[in-house]
Amino acid sequence: MYTMPLAGIQRSRYSAKNMAKPVSFRLAATEAETVFLAGDFNRWDHTSHPLERQADGWWTLSVPLTHGHHQYYFVVDGWPTLDPQAMGKVTNELGQPASLLAVS
Repeated sequence: MYTMPLAGIQRSRYSAKNMAKPVSFRLAATEAETVFLAGDFNRWDHTSHPLERQADGWWTLSVPLTHGHHQYYFVVDGWPTLDPQAMGKVTNELGQPASLLAVS
């Protein structure tokens, strides 16, 4: 009986790059009526990721993100707003300023 050697077969391996982990986003916006999160992970959709208002005036949301760098901004009452706690600032593919986050 003939068996095919395994050397030529690619097997899928576990990789942290393919795993998503929860990332917490927080923004202090006591006067805001609505706060959303837009980023490269949701195609810059201004309404798909609403943050929840906390009693202390902070807005919070946890989003599962994969390993790597992600660009995002908050949408506060309809206005894109950079995260003052971000790791950095970049220009996204739409030519807009965006906050930068590294997930490892």
